[in-house]
Amino acid sequence: MTDPRSLRITARVHAYPPAHNAGGEWMLHSMLRALVDRGHEVTVWLSRYGPIPHRYDLDGVQVIPFQARIDFAAHARDSDVLLSHLENVPMVASLAREYRVPMAAICHNTHAPTFRHAAGADLAVYNSHWMQAEAEVFYGEFADHARPQASAIVRPPVYAEEYRTTPGECVTLVNLNAEKGGDLFWRIAARMPETKFLGVLGAYGDQIRPPQTLPNLEIIDHVSGHDMRERVYARSRVVLMPSSYESWGRVGVEALASGIPVIAHPTPGLAESLGHAGIFADRDDLDSWLSVLATVLEPDAWQQASQRALERSAELDPAADLKLWANAIEVLGERRQGGGGDR
Repeated sequence: MTDPRSLRITARVHAYPPAHNAGGEWMLHSMLRALVDRGHEVTVWLSRYGPIPHRYDLDGVQVIPFQARIDFAAHARDSDVLLSHLENVPMVASLAREYRVPMAAICHNTHAPTFRHAAGADLAVYNSHWMQAEAEVFYGEFADHARPQASAIVRPPVYAEEYRTTPGECVTLVNLNAEKGGDLFWRIAARMPETKFLGVLGAYGDQIRPPQTLPNLEIIDHVSGHDMRERVYARSRVVLMPSSYESWGRVGVEALASGIPVIAHPTPGLAESLGHAGIFADRDDLDSWLSVLATVLEPDAWQQASQRALERSAELDPAADLKLWANAIEVLGERRQGGGGDR
């Protein structure tokens, strides 16, 4: 597609960077940045109170806080494309139907509500091949008549150059909640007192700390995505991801950009995102994690794992996925501009 007319693209979500730094929000931001780079006007409206009370610009994306109390419905009516994810999809989909504005639903997980909410959307965006396969099973069994009009796979875009640094010396876990493996993390640290560990408090979930201070474990506050390179990856030798569920696992891909080996529980998402660079152990087997980690920290093994990490990072260059995404949104927007809806 060449020289598309500028589109008015509006997203409604519950929270957004830099105040909220979960993987889904950074995935969305990376995708919206790509639309800004194509010359489109992109506005994000927040549906919950947040710590930033004023409108702000993040990499060209205009963000309007919930506190602004501006009429979102009126803005949605005058948009060329509407976007949403997670809890806001049903409300945005309702407005899209009322105003006949094309809508894209971004799916971050394989839970049934995600697929139900995306039913009938003009475009469903899945963050992995395995998620698309799960969606096909869902719509085939329960709602074939309501499957999205079109779908695309956009793997959570990571601009490697924005995360690339020289690895440090710590074994790191980002987000210490139970589902991410916070309890396993401090148990590993307690069994390896000669190794430095770094825990980064997460954006959501109850954070698990050890019952007593461990001299080899440092826990730092939640870190903005823009600061992850310097405050986290520049200090990390190995990243751990003993998650019970990951639809993709952005932190792991960010770590790969610096050649940092990632040891993970083999969820379908992590198996797909880490590929041949992934080192896997069952999250319920503490001894397995201790053994694998000790091996990876050996200089020769670390160097080999680091090389595989860099190779996988190069394979995950987001350019092609972002081009596919932008093209799909422009098709929707040009349909609206061409008279396919009421302005």
